[in-house]
Amino acid sequence: MHKFMRAIGFSKLTDRREEQRLITDIIMNATQRSYTSNSKETILAEFCEDFAQDIGIAVCGEFDAEEKFTYDYFYPYLRGTGVSSYEDVSVERHADKESYAGVCDDIKVGVSLIFYLQNIVPYVKAHTTDMLPVTGTTLTLSGLSISGNILLPIGKDESDRRRIQKESMSRNQLIAAARKGDEDAIESLTLEDMDIYSTISKKILTEDVFSLVDTYFMPYGVECDQYSIMGEILDISLRRNRITREEIYVLHLCCNDLEFDVCINKEDLYGEPQIGRRFKGVIWMQGYINYPM
Repeated sequence: MHKFMRAIGFSKLTDRREEQRLITDIIMNATQRSYTSNSKETILAEFCEDFAQDIGIAVCGEFDAEEKFTYDYFYPYLRGTGVSSYEDVSVERHADKESYAGVCDDIKVGVSLIFYLQNIVPYVKAHTTDMLPVTGTTLTLSGLSISGNILLPIGKDESDRRRIQKESMSRNQLIAAARKGDEDAIESLTLEDMDIYSTISKKILTEDVFSLVDTYFMPYGVECDQYSIMGEILDISLRRNRITREEIYVLHLCCNDLEFDVCINKEDLYGEPQIGRRFKGVIWMQGYINYPM
């Protein structure tokens, strides 16, 4: 049973037979079907069905030369909105099955962002026809969470927001220069980190850590595409799984200047989400590469 099925409203799906019936129904009644040839004798197929707006399950497998479909795996998904990053993305195949991980080095995050690739068929098609690398792509990220908390925001006025935005832009420019080997930028970043560490070390003795840290984004556990995050809620929508009738929150977050959507079962979210408040939780990061037309 997929761990993140409850994030899209299937918290009570625990029986293997029910799971197989659901997979069969998706294959037979998919709202979206994608195909591409991945070898001389097989065709890669992906069947997707939405159970709420932009929330659903994808079933992947292969058709052989006799047009017989062999089921491989499935995964729950949330289709994100907007563009999360304009940086280049590299893609690698997972070892055990025909699924893929994307890697994006966005300076806003501070780490190599690894995500589970949603639209594998366009990538495989580009790969088999020697069309890679594709220039001009953008990335839309989304996340699934099975546990989260709502925190109150840190008080900021408009001048504070402008100052933070200016400092963030300056730091991103320094990071970009440091990646190119600029020694002055490396030294500036080192001194800045030392100052931040010294300031926080003093304040942490008398203040709560979440009143000092506004947002964070860092790897979580041993799974390379799972992250512990805290970000500001920019938008909220409440959706309902049409099969189970479970309610799902979709939160549009800004985390380390990176914007993406996160869905979580209403029963798994502690607190009342509101725009301006913060979401803290662990997410499974997914991504959709937007190829130029």
